[in-house]
Amino acid sequence: MEQYSALQGIKVLDLSISGVGPYVSTYLGAFGAEVVKLESSRRPDITRLSTPYKDGIAGVDRSGLFNYSNHSKYSMAMDLNHPRQKEVMEQLVRWADVLLEGFTVGVKEKWGLDYPNVIKINPQIIMLSTTAQGQTGPFCGHPGWGWAMKGLAGFTHISGWPDRDGAAPAPSYTDEVSPWFAIVSVLAALDYRRRTGQGQFIDHSQVEASIHFLSPAILDYTANRRQQSRQGNSSPDACPHGCYRCRGEDRWCVIAVFTDEEWHNLCSAIGDPLWSKDPRFVTLLGRKGHELELDRLVEEWTVNYTPEEAMFCLQTAGVAAGVVQDEEDIMDRDPQLRSREHFTEVEHPVIGRFREMGLPPRLSLTPAQVRRAPCLGEHTEYVCTNFLNMTEEEFVSLLQSGLFT
Repeated sequence: MEQYSALQGIKVLDLSISGVGPYVSTYLGAFGAEVVKLESSRRPDITRLSTPYKDGIAGVDRSGLFNYSNHSKYSMAMDLNHPRQKEVMEQLVRWADVLLEGFTVGVKEKWGLDYPNVIKINPQIIMLSTTAQGQTGPFCGHPGWGWAMKGLAGFTHISGWPDRDGAAPAPSYTDEVSPWFAIVSVLAALDYRRRTGQGQFIDHSQVEASIHFLSPAILDYTANRRQQSRQGNSSPDACPHGCYRCRGEDRWCVIAVFTDEEWHNLCSAIGDPLWSKDPRFVTLLGRKGHELELDRLVEEWTVNYTPEEAMFCLQTAGVAAGVVQDEEDIMDRDPQLRSREHFTEVEHPVIGRFREMGLPPRLSLTPAQVRRAPCLGEHTEYVCTNFLNMTEEEFVSLLQSGLFT
């Protein structure tokens, strides 16, 4: 039986930079869509200029962040401010099934790439515009990056310790969580077009998408008018619930005990010390009332073991526990990730061999195929002559005009 990719035949034109848009097109590309990333050496994707660089050597093709968020696509270099860009852009829009862009509101209009103009060229196209706060409303024109949007979405207010200022979660959290809403919306629009023949416009607000991950806090405020505050590692529904020092340098294990049964399991696993019989710790309410002392007592046990030893001991007893893994743990020591071959080696013409992350979903018949990220402008001629069917003469004429830079 011939092997097909899940999104084979879908053509995507990606004008976005940085986090959300590139993540969307990367997933589509890994599942078989033909993705053309349009950028310019004059204005490259900002992640090409972001650390870390392979071997510490800066370069537009050496960024780990770019290579992670832009694999499985083609790179075409074109100056959108060039007088002849419209000739090629119209061909690209006509070729594409999906157009992705992440410009601040007003920029795509300047280039004639707003949805009303785009559908004149390709009436069936699906266009996704992903911005900080959407295409409408009083703040729609505000440019935004993930670091600022973490605050707008409410994460900074509830992250950190009760006696300290808010601490934004790392990295650019909204860039990591909001793309999945956009991916689903693109797939939904593709399915709708398959059934009706009609494309549509998708207005994706990254802040609104990210707020979904604060649903419990939003519900608490809606129902009780109660505002959540910073709690550090504690939880109102569990105790002990925290991150505990283990044997070794900067080694930790997280433990969460929600029920009385789990509390008894924890006590049994650590040898039923005398303090575990303390009446103050019998109920969750009692444990919460003496949480700092209980955390200290639990840590007196964990410091004698590596985090792996503590985790397996507690998990065997039916207590939720996990190693706080660093990058070395994840890349080299995690037996679960190794057994599932989460990391795959790819060969890059500039930075050589390196390990690329696989995609978490495993489709049994049409698995994702991760290909290395492209060098800047690497596929310009290929896209023009193979996807757009330009003649060699047409391509050379445009190349000599300085368009492909």
